[in-house]
Amino acid sequence: MRRKERYDTADLVESQFEPGSRRRVLKNLLHITSKREMDRIEGREQVRALEELAGFYDRGHRFTAADVRRIHQLWLGRIYPWAGKYRQVNVKKNSFSFAAAAQIPKLLAEFEKGPLAKHTPCHGTSLETWLRLRQKFTWNSC
Repeated sequence: MRRKERYDTADLVESQFEPGSRRRVLKNLLHITSKREMDRIEGREQVRALEELAGFYDRGHRFTAADVRRIHQLWLGRIYPWAGKYRQVNVKKNSFSFAAAAQIPKLLAEFEKGPLAKHTPCHGTSLETWLRLRQKFTWNSC
C-alpha cells in the first residue's frame, strides 16, 4: 500500500491529468490527451492573447500583479479552468522546481512592488532588461 501524501491534492483540478494522456497532459477544458497537440494549442492561444493584449494596454500602463493574472487568464483560460488563479499545487518539471504554491501571492506582490513598478511603463526599457527580469522571476506565477 502506498503511503498517503502529507497533503492530498488529488481533488484539485491543477494536479489532475487528462484521462488517456498517460499523465502527460493536465486535465483541460478541451479534453486534449496528446502533449504535442496541447503544445500546439497553447502556442496558438499565446499568439491570440498577445494580439488581443496589444490593443488593451497602452504605452503608459504600469503593470500590476492583477495584470499578470489577467494575462494568464486571457492566454490559458480557454484551456484550463485554473488559468489566472494562484496555483494551489507545487510544480516541478524535470529537475526544476517552480516556486512553492504557498509563496506565489507574496512573490507576485514583490514582483509588483519591485520590477513592475521600476520598469513599467516600458519607456526606454530594453529587450535585454526584460529578458533578464523574465529569467530572474520565472516561477510559473499563477
